Amino acid sequence: MTRRRSSSILAGGAAFMLLLAACGGDETDVTTGTDNGADEGDEGDSDVSGESLTVGGASFTEMVIMQEVYKALLEDVGYDVTTQEADNREIYAEALMSGEIDIVPEYAATFAEYLNVEANGPDAPEDSPLATTDKDETVAAMRPLAEDAGLTVLEPAEASSQNGFAVSQDFAEEHGLETLSDLAELGEPLVFAAVEECPDRPFCKPGLESEYGLEFSEILPLGFGSPQTKEAVADGTADLGLVGTTDGTLEGLGLVLLEDDQELQLADNLVPVMRDEVAEDQQVVDALNELSGVLTTEDLAVLNARVDAERQLPEDVARSYLEEEGLL
Repeated sequence: MTRRRSSSILAGGAAFMLLLAACGGDETDVTTGTDNGADEGDEGDSDVSGESLTVGGASFTEMVIMQEVYKALLEDVGYDVTTQEADNREIYAEALMSGEIDIVPEYAATFAEYLNVEANGPDAPEDSPLATTDKDETVAAMRPLAEDAGLTVLEPAEASSQNGFAVSQDFAEEHGLETLSDLAELGEPLVFAAVEECPDRPFCKPGLESEYGLEFSEILPLGFGSPQTKEAVADGTADLGLVGTTDGTLEGLGLVLLEDDQELQLADNLVPVMRDEVAEDQQVVDALNELSGVLTTEDLAVLNARVDAERQLPEDVARSYLEEEGLL
């Protein structure tokens, strides 16, 4: 029997403020209500040259890369594409539902429970959870709620990016740590570097307390997988840090991931979510589904490392990957 758990932590969301980054088109603020979608009269037309789409999402490395991947694919089928970043899901999801952005690279379990809360209230993830550890089951469960919101959910990739919990290599070796259960057995209150919302997110502090019995003396609001979070763990300011399981910089910083041996995290596989009007263009659907068919978790780690460790530009990394996979 697949175990179900509740709600979601924003993968990388932190403060409730908007950060915009326009790439390859005019900058458009998701707070203005400006219409960025393709002209309604041309929906479904295969000749989309000159029409515009806006790809949105959060502002952490992996989602920025995925926005650039989507941008390159959509430009390849004829659209003018702009990207926009926001600091958290609450902002960009609202913009998606209102039509101010058109497409986002999402995480299946996290977005499923976001929709669950939006439709059924804050207790829904506890009372009637949608997300499981199975990506196809999770996507199938979220689709009716997405349809009610005017959204289409495409096929999920094998690639999964989940919340990860890192300690320093020295700390792990000193205490023989391989899993979060090992960490809990130390029986000591921990300083935890994470996102500001961590105390309220079920997959963060509450989940770690209820599933593992971990105790925390302090939550440092340093962000999801941010340089500040990783530096705090590396230099001993924090005992534990919230990072991504596909973070390509951890080893180089002397950090290691602890195994989530109680399976707190769910099927956060990458999945394209778009407005229904955009999904009427079969070229868009085919291009993004083809990407989902090849994108792996290992790919994500490599792409992240190219940006975070090698300092390559996200747009260059995205295009190079698509060319390597024969998708452009």
